[in-house]
Amino acid sequence: MEYSTICAIATPPAVGGISVVRISGERAFEVAERVFRCVSGRAVADMRGYTAAYGNIFDGDERLDDGVLLVFRAPHSYTGEDVCEISCHGGIYVTRRVMTACLKAGAEPAAAGEFTKRALLNGKMSLTQAEAVADMIAAQGEQMLSCSNSQREGALYWRCEKISEMILEILSQISAWIDYPDDDTPVVTQDWLVEKISAVNAETDDLLAGYDRGRMLRDGISCAIVGKPNAGKSTIMNLLSGSRRSIVSDVEGTTRDIVEESVNVGGAVLLLSDCAGIRDTEDEVERIGVELMIEKLNNADIVLAVFDGSHEISDEDRRLFPLLENKRVIAVVNKSDLERKLDIGELRAALNKGASVVEISAKDGKSAEIIGRAVMERLELSNFTANAGFIANERQKACVFRASDELFEADAAARLGVTPDAVGVSLERALDAIYELSGKTTSEEVIDEVFKRFCVGK
Repeated sequence: MEYSTICAIATPPAVGGISVVRISGERAFEVAERVFRCVSGRAVADMRGYTAAYGNIFDGDERLDDGVLLVFRAPHSYTGEDVCEISCHGGIYVTRRVMTACLKAGAEPAAAGEFTKRALLNGKMSLTQAEAVADMIAAQGEQMLSCSNSQREGALYWRCEKISEMILEILSQISAWIDYPDDDTPVVTQDWLVEKISAVNAETDDLLAGYDRGRMLRDGISCAIVGKPNAGKSTIMNLLSGSRRSIVSDVEGTTRDIVEESVNVGGAVLLLSDCAGIRDTEDEVERIGVELMIEKLNNADIVLAVFDGSHEISDEDRRLFPLLENKRVIAVVNKSDLERKLDIGELRAALNKGASVVEISAKDGKSAEIIGRAVMERLELSNFTANAGFIANERQKACVFRASDELFEADAAARLGVTPDAVGVSLERALDAIYELSGKTTSEEVIDEVFKRFCVGK
């Protein structure tokens, strides 16, 4: 399929050492030739792929800058088309002038994500690999970068292929048995159907089980820091963020609103919320802060419940315990530099069974590492396998859910002894959902929606 020749600024719109203007399409060399003149006098069209040339950049007869031209020939380029990249000095104005010169020379402005979209349409990558490109650009932590790279190399795509092949094996066996009953085609028995469908179900269930962890790595881990006033919540917030984000004071009720910060801990991103201390109060503003704390706690991926280790468990501490039920909790016993009076056994007994307990002093910088490690272990992220492939967004999740629902229907029908051809109807719909996930049969509307997330120039 022939597309128009597009161009865009591929680097951030800010002052830097260099900027890059990318051109892709059938007329990429022609556009570059009108803008870039090699000092060697060599024509751009004569350059081999994966080579560079130094020269001057023009808008008509006006010299704008000097720079470097990189050439990639189809199909061995990111988009699968002829691509030219002009590197100029990184000034905002000069970069825009180079971009304008390319438009005057016959290119059209690229839409958001259009270079990657063309790579998809030209068979250079699957839809899940394209989505991983956006995730890699947005990655703020080591683990998400590692996982995104694995996804970009096809980890999720190949898991989809495995599931597709398992479903196709069942469907082809059903078809052969129905179409050629007199041949030596193996009989499709009820036990065989149930066994095969159960195996596919196990694969989709495993994919769904990894979604929550994938989402947290991709979007960040929402973490509510809660506890009674003066337990050390704000000190822990400042410790984890590496700066003074919350006011630390001996006066109870200092934190009235929720203070939020994004920090990198243990290779993942924590979205911290330092919440108001839980207590009875006549202060209307502080009371609202407590209500916001409860809301934040209920929506958090994990809760850091802070307790003052230098005091016995108080009534205010006990008010927190019911709020922590059915939550992923790390009990942080603070002030380990002082004599401990808090009964750890009583604390463990009051918390849900899955809760972790760590003892720290928020004044010790090493405590941030202890908390970070506890968070990763509690959420089972420390052993999350980057190259296993996982569903990382709502579109992918919806596709797997649809496939899972159809497989459930197929399994139930097979167990009831429904004829194999009827079971096959649900299996075909499950296969369609997996194909939509990988992009094999995805509609243009879905593809357009995916690329709305991308920046212009990628």
